[in-house]
Amino acid sequence: MALVTSVRDYINRMLQDISGMKVLILDSETVSNVSIVYSQSELLQKEVFLVEMIDSISASNESMSHLKAVYFVRPTSENVQKLRHQLANPRFGEYHLFFSNLLKDTQIHILADSDEQEVVQQVQEFYADFVAGDPYHFTLNMAANHLYMLPAVVDPSGLQRYSDRVVDGIAAVFLALKRRPVIRYQRTSDTAKRIAQETAKLMYQQESGLFDFRRTESSPLLLVIDRRDDPVTPLLNQWTYQAMVHELIGLQDNKVDLRAIGSLPKDQQVEVVLSSEQDAFFKSNMYENFGDIGMNIKRMVDDFQQVAKSNQNIQTVGTNIASLKLYSCKDVQLLVLVTVIICECFGFTEDMARFVDNYPEYKKMQGNVSKHVTLVTEMSKLVEARKLMLVSQTEQDLACNGGQGAAYEAVTDLLNNESVSDIDRLRLVMLYALRYEKENPVQLMQLFNKLASRSPKYKQGLVQFLLKQAGVEKRSGDLFGNRDLLNIARNMARGLKGVENVYTQHQPLLFQTMESITRGRLRDVDYPFVGDHFQQGRPQEVVIFMVGGTTYEESRCVALQNSTNSGIRFILGGTAVLNSKRFLMDLEEAQRISRSGSHMV
Repeated sequence: MALVTSVRDYINRMLQDISGMKVLILDSETVSNVSIVYSQSELLQKEVFLVEMIDSISASNESMSHLKAVYFVRPTSENVQKLRHQLANPRFGEYHLFFSNLLKDTQIHILADSDEQEVVQQVQEFYADFVAGDPYHFTLNMAANHLYMLPAVVDPSGLQRYSDRVVDGIAAVFLALKRRPVIRYQRTSDTAKRIAQETAKLMYQQESGLFDFRRTESSPLLLVIDRRDDPVTPLLNQWTYQAMVHELIGLQDNKVDLRAIGSLPKDQQVEVVLSSEQDAFFKSNMYENFGDIGMNIKRMVDDFQQVAKSNQNIQTVGTNIASLKLYSCKDVQLLVLVTVIICECFGFTEDMARFVDNYPEYKKMQGNVSKHVTLVTEMSKLVEARKLMLVSQTEQDLACNGGQGAAYEAVTDLLNNESVSDIDRLRLVMLYALRYEKENPVQLMQLFNKLASRSPKYKQGLVQFLLKQAGVEKRSGDLFGNRDLLNIARNMARGLKGVENVYTQHQPLLFQTMESITRGRLRDVDYPFVGDHFQQGRPQEVVIFMVGGTTYEESRCVALQNSTNSGIRFILGGTAVLNSKRFLMDLEEAQRISRSGSHMV
């Protein structure tokens, strides 16, 4: 049930049966789907010598008949039209067309009618219409992620496109897994309900034959929920490696753009990959807290220094060769011969052979050490500059502990602290408002006014808009653990026992949801079933899709839950992967459109 493996298998099948030199042609979405699970060197091994975007291919008329074109694109009307124009005047010797989701019959007819020169060798659907960042976490990378916050009357066509894209993505996930789920949704979310119902219609009516897979002992569960039921998690600072990188620097499709960090030397301002599939150190440390990461990186540096020391003799030879100015020699064979002779003179023949054998691994290790040291160093600077340890302690208290009076004092002090950034001030007031919106309206208004005076970038009414979207009246879950008796008892026990790490004591609401599913306690009244397809017994596979986006803290929560061997395997998906900056950006855009929409009405 690992999605990364499913996507890799699709790409392998796409490329391995087509012999000869190939060009892989992608669109703006499938380029992420492929690049996140397949490296450039792996593509070269499959004889892919060129990767192009469908837009640039369509704009060029250069003939490349010696290449076989492998298209992997979404089945949109725009892509089909671009293919139609390509087939009318083909540039490549062969065309192999793969689509990431279901093709309509009309689209197939358009492609068939356009292939007058019979260059199309095959047309297939390979269901990888999602970005599988981690084995049990996927995203749809939706740009207009704010639309889920808007009432349908504000932008009906936009919301329909949003829902259609989500349904397509969910359908692709289950087709890749070869499953048809029982579907439930969060009762308080109209968007979640709409998506759940349209997904059920696709799977049980429109394409029932395609989804009619072999029956399993218990049907998998698809649970569609709304980000607004837990607005706290994307507002918090993060202290585990993967989540912290995304929060402080930014992580897009498992890549970190170090060019955004102006303080780095030019040779370090590059894009680096941070993938659990390609980086063993990251895989074993992605969920570790910041303090442990520092110690683990020190051990990695020490190990690298030992490897570098063992190659010191060869480096000495290199220095000697450089001093003899033999690098000016244009004949590569002569240069190699001179190097071998010098190594034999110094008695380094065995060292050299070992060095040559291990050199690729050595360079990879060197790059890995440099990458992780750079990331942790830059994050440490940001933590210090923005006083994030001080800010985060108050955030965690707001999210996990009671005490309105003490919370008000702590937030007020931080609002007055010159070292605290505008975005941190805004997040603190939002967290306070979500926690104590009903307790002391006067003090809450005082914080609104203080925020407006201290932070010029503060968007007037944004906190109030958040409460309108995700306040206590809108939420169905027990976000702060103060509604359900079991959660109240759990919090009291944790308070008596203390917490291991005050910066990572918060648990997303998703944890409670998974716990309820595992124990068979997910209430029908809060999460109704769609149609007459009900769960028989406890599910063994669960896909939780979060409309509005997921966070890496929640992804970690899923990974830790799966490691407990509870008998249920969870997959988490969403419309985007959020950090606080993206969540606030979506909130601001929804507020802007809501204001303009209300003026029009």
